Amino acid sequence: MLKKYFFRMRSKSKCTPRIPTSKIIWSFFGSFVGIYIISIFGKFFSIEDSFFLLGSFGASAVLIYGAPQAAFSQPRNLVGGHILSAFVSVTLVKVFSFLPIEILCALSVSISIVIMHITCTMHPPGGATALIYVIGSEKVHDLGWFYPFTPIAIGSLLMLVVALFINNLSQNELRHYPVYWF
Repeated sequence: MLKKYFFRMRSKSKCTPRIPTSKIIWSFFGSFVGIYIISIFGKFFSIEDSFFLLGSFGASAVLIYGAPQAAFSQPRNLVGGHILSAFVSVTLVKVFSFLPIEILCALSVSISIVIMHITCTMHPPGGATALIYVIGSEKVHDLGWFYPFTPIAIGSLLMLVVALFINNLSQNELRHYPVYWF
């Protein structure tokens, strides 16, 4: 039984080949502009330094600019996954603040995954969005129910606008965004 278990971990295929240089350049350009726009927006419209620069937005940039055709990268997933995960984490911290932080961390990510599955909005960086609120400072917790709206909704919508613009600039018919909206 143990041998069979470890046998399942062997390679089943080979690594995919590197994508063409033109796609790499578009990915660089999109992620640069997306993160730059969020940085500038945060600088002019936020009291706190780097308020809109969340690690989960960096992960979203990898998906929506580096793999715009992937299901996890679509607008429904990008916006819905982040916002729903933010609501999950705020709810947990508000309702179950008496629980140890380790439990709140685990619950926020796990429940976010379940909610994203149920709503067909799976976006892996959403798990980070949930975790960021739970482990955040007092300033982050003071946002309370605003957290899903700002920085999360605003940041993901800014990234979506940039993704729509950049991913459709290419003359390559295969590089378009989105594959679907809903």
